Amino acid sequence: MTIADAPARLATAADASLRWHPGGPYDVHRTLGILMRGNGDPSFASRPDGLWMAFTTPDGPVTLRLTVDGAAGLGRDSSSGPYVDALAWGPGSGAALAGLPRLLGADDDWSAFDEPSFASSLPHMVREARRRNPDVRLPSTGRMVDSLVPTILEQKVTVIEARRGFRYLMYRHGTPAPGTGTVAPVGLLVRPTAEAWLRIPSWEWHKAGVGPQRSATVMRALRSAVALERLASLPAAEAAAKMQSIPGIGVWTAAEVVQRTHGCPDSIAVGDYHLAAYVGAALTGRRTDDAGMLALLEPWTGHRQRVVRMLGLSGFRKPTFGPRMTIQDHRAH
Repeated sequence: MTIADAPARLATAADASLRWHPGGPYDVHRTLGILMRGNGDPSFASRPDGLWMAFTTPDGPVTLRLTVDGAAGLGRDSSSGPYVDALAWGPGSGAALAGLPRLLGADDDWSAFDEPSFASSLPHMVREARRRNPDVRLPSTGRMVDSLVPTILEQKVTVIEARRGFRYLMYRHGTPAPGTGTVAPVGLLVRPTAEAWLRIPSWEWHKAGVGPQRSATVMRALRSAVALERLASLPAAEAAAKMQSIPGIGVWTAAEVVQRTHGCPDSIAVGDYHLAAYVGAALTGRRTDDAGMLALLEPWTGHRQRVVRMLGLSGFRKPTFGPRMTIQDHRAH
């Protein structure tokens, strides 16, 4: 079976399908890339025949295969505009496709950001990045648990540590995605449900290199998982504030979550180990702290996450001076 043969075969085997027109240029990989916890995230798979992802809906797990303009990767702006084709497998197919446009950024409106009078106030680096990347949207998953748990794992540790621990827990406690090994890529996994996270014993967190403070925060947050998932229906600022009522969840964690669950265009991860220095270096040539970063971004309030996203896509790299955060291995203790 060749890749060229795959679309017809997969479409016939799918439980449900949907075609969505974004109404302009669209890149599915860069739009959804923010949801991946590194290239080794087992709940995603980028293949020549499409971008695959798996997750849990209220109706059960689902596997999605997403392509743009009938081919994986970059959507081309044609006379009729690009389209995203989605094929779904599993009991959650209907629920997943009902929420697919929102997931892909249908509610993410860049018109005010692109309006000439506003765009002219942006730094040249940001304007250029936006000109080169008109096909990027901010996705909205609406899945609080799926976003919150891996974000908690990233608290106060390096990205390498956090992603290593997340992968360990996924391989041990994730579940095979619908169709994996038949229609879907081998090894595609669905992230644990709240109930499954709560069942993970303390020694498994330890083996994953997750310290007791972070694992305890996960446990506290997920004991009220139903209430937590209801936050998806609230405005981003209100959802972030309510999340911070849970001990162990602060402004950084809440901001990282609503960027993904709500597609929030303004949330800034205050307290991030690198972000303030990066924004300062990009906009002024000098490192800064959180207060300095917020002052620099204040003229674009309402769109600060869009500015940061474009800075990240600009190609700018912060000079690396000073000590790096030490990678710790909690499994040795």
